[in-house]
Amino acid sequence: MSRSGGLWNTKGTWLAGVALAAVLALTGYAALSGSDGGEDAPAKGGASPSASGAPSPAPSYTVPQDWTEPERWVALPRGQRTDEHGSQVAFPHTVEGAVAMLAAANTTDIEGQRSTVDEQMRIYNSYAGKADQSAQAAERVKASAQQTDKGLAQEMGVNEGQPLPSGAYVRAHVIGYKVIKKSNDEVSVWLLDRVVQKNGETEKEAESYTRTLLAAHWQDGDWKMTADAIRQAQKDTAGQAQPPLVAPGDEEFNKGGWTAIRAAS
Repeated sequence: MSRSGGLWNTKGTWLAGVALAAVLALTGYAALSGSDGGEDAPAKGGASPSASGAPSPAPSYTVPQDWTEPERWVALPRGQRTDEHGSQVAFPHTVEGAVAMLAAANTTDIEGQRSTVDEQMRIYNSYAGKADQSAQAAERVKASAQQTDKGLAQEMGVNEGQPLPSGAYVRAHVIGYKVIKKSNDEVSVWLLDRVVQKNGETEKEAESYTRTLLAAHWQDGDWKMTADAIRQAQKDTAGQAQPPLVAPGDEEFNKGGWTAIRAAS
């Protein structure tokens, strides 16, 4: 793949509408894979769906009151250091290390003066494979993130370019995963994210759950997201049923083969 091509430059890849899953739609895996392979991302609270190819919340799922303990728990390792962009890097050369990188690359926090542009450029610069990086791709990432920031500003009642209101935020956090295929240098997984949005101090927090297909490749001593790895993951899962999109504590979480994530060790 040429440095100026690849899925980082696919039209609409980094574009997302303003919704609870907007941040997920803009994170690194979505830029490479373009889709979670499905359209049934359940959520609590209403939200409009994001752009085509991004995880889309649907207000049909309610977390059960009865708690069913997850059968599989993992405390993912941390990266050995923080890079110049503020991201954890240098993860162990293990399956859990690959998942930890992908989880780090899909955990975002937009609030105050921290914008979508800031978060997406950080993710792109820290976690994209070398062959998938170019000046053109970086500009596309920035331009699309700017559009999302513009929409968030409108939704939260501030002028474009201003910080979000006090107490407002959009956060995404990986809470579970399911390994699809693994080898010494490549790991593909389904990731389960919880996304929350609050539009101000007195506003009610809304949440959604999204499921996304992604993959990591061992490259230059660390795990990276690459278009080639995600293309292979798409081939490996073609025609297969996706794991159920449910939160930890739901009995379907265990039946679907999800592994819950504890705080990093």
